[in-house]
Amino acid sequence: MLGVIATEAEEHVVREFFELFKTPWEFYKDNRHYDVIVCSGTSPKLPSAAARLLIVYAGGETDCDDERNIRIESQCRTADLSYRGRRLPIYGNAVTFRQTPTFLTEGAGCKAAAYLHRSGGTVFARVGYDLFHEIETLLRSGQPFHNAAVPTLDLHISLLRDLVVCSGLPLLEIPPVPWGHSFIACLTHDLDHASIRRHFFDSTILGFFYRATLGTAINAARGRTTAGNVLRNWAAAARLPFMYLGVARDIWSDFDRYLQLEQGRPSTFFVIPFQNRPGRSAEGQAPRNRGTKYDVSHIAEKVAQLAAAGSEIGLHGIDAWADSAKGHEEKCRIRDFTAKETLGVRMHWLYSDEKSPAVLEQAGFIYDSTDGYNNTVGYRTGTAQVFKPLSARGLLELPMHIMDTALFYPDYLDLSAQEAWECVAPMLDHAADAGGVTTVNWHDRSIAPERLWGKFYIRLLDELTRRGAWFSTASQAVAWFRKRRSATFHEINGGAMRVIVSDNTGGNLPALRARIHRSQGGGYFDTAFEYKTEIAL
Repeated sequence: MLGVIATEAEEHVVREFFELFKTPWEFYKDNRHYDVIVCSGTSPKLPSAAARLLIVYAGGETDCDDERNIRIESQCRTADLSYRGRRLPIYGNAVTFRQTPTFLTEGAGCKAAAYLHRSGGTVFARVGYDLFHEIETLLRSGQPFHNAAVPTLDLHISLLRDLVVCSGLPLLEIPPVPWGHSFIACLTHDLDHASIRRHFFDSTILGFFYRATLGTAINAARGRTTAGNVLRNWAAAARLPFMYLGVARDIWSDFDRYLQLEQGRPSTFFVIPFQNRPGRSAEGQAPRNRGTKYDVSHIAEKVAQLAAAGSEIGLHGIDAWADSAKGHEEKCRIRDFTAKETLGVRMHWLYSDEKSPAVLEQAGFIYDSTDGYNNTVGYRTGTAQVFKPLSARGLLELPMHIMDTALFYPDYLDLSAQEAWECVAPMLDHAADAGGVTTVNWHDRSIAPERLWGKFYIRLLDELTRRGAWFSTASQAVAWFRKRRSATFHEINGGAMRVIVSDNTGGNLPALRARIHRSQGGGYFDTAFEYKTEIAL
């Protein structure tokens, strides 16, 4: 059991952190003993009771620094630390120490960002940043574009876990890894353009025609596409008048072909509720081109086919992020065509702010999947886990990690297929190592000319399968994490721990796993459980 010392203002952040690092813990009590005590940088004072491991996180001087003759060398606002060879961005204050560098360093590795001291059977660790301030920053503000590739929050969990295990203490946790699988893969599709016929010489069609003709030729000259794709795109551009006349197939209406590509792997389609509604942005009225040329009524038959095939239908919201009444209206519009009482949402153009989770929750949504970047791929909140935003009471956030347009569009990363793979591969490595969920967003028209990104998508599906992912709809992924979050730890006689799961309403979901990290010899072993288990440490 970890004892955590934090201020009252930090309590909500501490609670969410230990939903992500699912291990036995409680707020520190003076009348009991803890093997591990964790103190935040703003805690009023250190505990008087001894612990086998005491960890102090602070981005400035503390009382214990003088007591233990710890000398601070420098202090800065924001820093790039290095932990086990991985970059760890710090968004608040950070300090370095004059001691010999150990497991956490600053800059080129010549400065110690942590101090570790062993004395007999006890260990003292001083870490040069404020853990809970960092977690709050990530959950509230997210990461800037240039740090998107770093799973920063997950690294904070890893660092704390390693401190406990490497100090010779056993550790029980419920990792974010479904039993029988390495991690969760969530395939999603934003339906922005359900029919090319509804776009009659507007900016969308002009962009399509340019990219299908001259843009394709330029990409071929750059080695970014094949001769076969050039011919397919030119042919599609030539058939455009016949698509308008209805005598040629509408190439943007084939989004249901994802069912063939995914070969039984479930996926989630986010659908627009109302046609020609641009909605509002943070600055006021959103650009007119944000309003789509279709709505759910125009694809009602295909929505029914997708649902019958096991796909999930969610809302691609317009104003739901800022107005709960309009969010409820948009939700009801989709519900009319799906007969589903509970829905999830992803906002069109990824509009959101700090208040959005509470607004969406008030509108009746069970999850949001807007957390991501338009212009890059990666971890906006620094995690591969489903989490609860600080402004929400029960709504969970399914982060989005990999998006096709961010990878390939000229205005964004503008990568070749091989460059895109090299960008995505480390994210798959992290998922296989740490668990969590990898959420993919492949748009409706991305398997059609002029994009033709279907080959890359198939390669991604095959790699996710090879790495042992459990493929789920968005609501299934959220339900599994909700089940994990409901698990509670109860100490029983003999040094054992009872784990009880109170929420198992998600249906046929993979089991949880209880993982015990060995105190001696390293490694860990896992035990599967559904509702209750007892673990002897």
